[in-house]
Amino acid sequence: MNDFSGPIPKELGNLEELSTLILAVNNFSGTLPPELGNLVNLEALVIDSCGFGEEIPSTFANLVNLRTFSANDNSFTGKIPDFVGNNWTKLTRLSFQGNSFEGQIPSNFANLNSLSTLQIGDIYNGSSSLDFVRNLTKLTDLFLRNVLLTGSLPSYITELKSLRKLDLSFNNLTGTIPSNMFTMGSLQHLDLSYNLLSGDLPSSVGTNKQLNLVGNNFTPNSSNIGLFPGLECLQRSFTCNRDAPLYANLSIKCGGPQMISNGIMFEADNIYLGAATYDVAGTKKWAVSNVGLFGDGLNQYLQNYLGQVRGTNTPELYWSSRLSPGSLRYYGLDLENGLYTVNLFFAETGFPDRTSQSWMSLTRRVFDVYIQGILQLKDFDISKEAGGVERAIIKNFTAFITSNHLEIHLFWAGKGTSDTPVYGPSISAISVVPNFIPTVIGSTDKNRTAAREKNKPKEKNGAAFIVGITVSVVVLSLILILALVYTKRKREDEKEEVLPGICTRPDTFSYSELKAITEDFSPSNKLGEGGFGAVYKAWDLHENNRSLDLVDPNLAEIDENEVLRVVMVALLCTQGSPSMRPPMSRVVAMLAGDIEANGVITRPSYLTDWNFRDLTGSLVTVSCSNSNEEQPQ
Repeated sequence: MNDFSGPIPKELGNLEELSTLILAVNNFSGTLPPELGNLVNLEALVIDSCGFGEEIPSTFANLVNLRTFSANDNSFTGKIPDFVGNNWTKLTRLSFQGNSFEGQIPSNFANLNSLSTLQIGDIYNGSSSLDFVRNLTKLTDLFLRNVLLTGSLPSYITELKSLRKLDLSFNNLTGTIPSNMFTMGSLQHLDLSYNLLSGDLPSSVGTNKQLNLVGNNFTPNSSNIGLFPGLECLQRSFTCNRDAPLYANLSIKCGGPQMISNGIMFEADNIYLGAATYDVAGTKKWAVSNVGLFGDGLNQYLQNYLGQVRGTNTPELYWSSRLSPGSLRYYGLDLENGLYTVNLFFAETGFPDRTSQSWMSLTRRVFDVYIQGILQLKDFDISKEAGGVERAIIKNFTAFITSNHLEIHLFWAGKGTSDTPVYGPSISAISVVPNFIPTVIGSTDKNRTAAREKNKPKEKNGAAFIVGITVSVVVLSLILILALVYTKRKREDEKEEVLPGICTRPDTFSYSELKAITEDFSPSNKLGEGGFGAVYKAWDLHENNRSLDLVDPNLAEIDENEVLRVVMVALLCTQGSPSMRPPMSRVVAMLAGDIEANGVITRPSYLTDWNFRDLTGSLVTVSCSNSNEEQPQ
């Protein structure tokens, strides 16, 4: 843990009496010198996070006295060398994670029958079986994660009587789990998540065990659902709450208590999650799954920080974080289908910056970020991206939700510093907001019932009104008004404009339709129902304290407070200045009743002094129209 750089001196190979060589956490470059194969008395070689690449030299076959070999977080390529299984038979600890190996795990690993710890991760292109494990009877810790394991779980794994920790996650294992695996006396940690396993789950398990079985095809039943609460929500089929959306937003304070920040209510996520555990929120709106065990034995899955986080006006969001040494997934389980913006909040508060003269300043937290199974960030380093530690950074993504299910996956692929308390994913908060006008807007029992029944014919209830007024006022406001105001402003500097917002709608507009929209604004029809009519009428009624007159008189009953809240939100959205209009996240929160619908509003100037005929003098081009009509420039 220095800051050395450049190549490793080949002269180290002259130290023939050397028994231990640890080069971890530096910035070396190039390849391992073949001369290191002369260190025949070497018993421990640790080269984690050193920057080495290419293949491990064949001369390392001479290191027959090795008992510990750890080579994580480098760029080694090719296959895992056969000489490991043939020559290094005295090994008690072997670790290969975060490299670029490919092919199968050598079958001659069956010769390593002195191993107590075997950690292999992140192998590409190939497949491996578990057959070699049969002879490794001294194993206490077996981690074969993301190594393309295929086939079924062999029953002889349960004969490894010393096995305490078993992680076979992120593979392609099929079939059922041997029934006596859950009752193995020594086994404390079992992680079989994200495979293709199926069948029934046991009705009982041994005590003091941590189990993670998410991301498979298991079928919980009445006899075991109490042992695995919420597991039915986290299988590959994701049947929990499918086709019954109740929400169109999601905000989580990762690793901390519930709080309101910037007008958004972030739900608490401060339950302790161990090395192979998951938690489904009581509402079944969202869930979190943790996979992985810290190499140093610590259980620091939550991190609190009381210092000053820079680069944000909401530092309270970063005072706590959820950590994972392996895989951290958040799920939205009850969201309306559509396009969303996913906001992820990060700040590195786990170690000091490089000016501190501390060895901890050399550590690197590197992980990958997937949204809906698509890799969005590769080798993401929070402090590097933010410009230093204790600095906030928000990463934004768009995600299309289908089957009412969102998945955010933070995955440690063996990169960055390991065996310190700061490696693996870390996240401070999550906010998910729709890029569309929701038809489900609340979380109360009343709104749940209304949302599920919204498609019933001739339904006359408050929910129907909410949908109608939202579509008629908010959509019209956000699309037509913002487009026309923006176009009016741009005309002062440009002779050709494109209407913003129109092209992001599922509808398309022909030239004749746009022409009709822009010409139909004479003072005589301002109170009509076309063009700006609904907006003008809403403002006229609001200023005369008659907002309730907007309600369809055919509705049998309404919630007056709910009506007034929605109207207030709609009027806020029609403000002419962008700085006075609320962001979409706040709109959703106000509609849902999570925050008050308030703010300073005035009748927009485009309703008082707009010369509506002015726009027709220079018509606009809309490139997204499907019409074959000629498009004037």
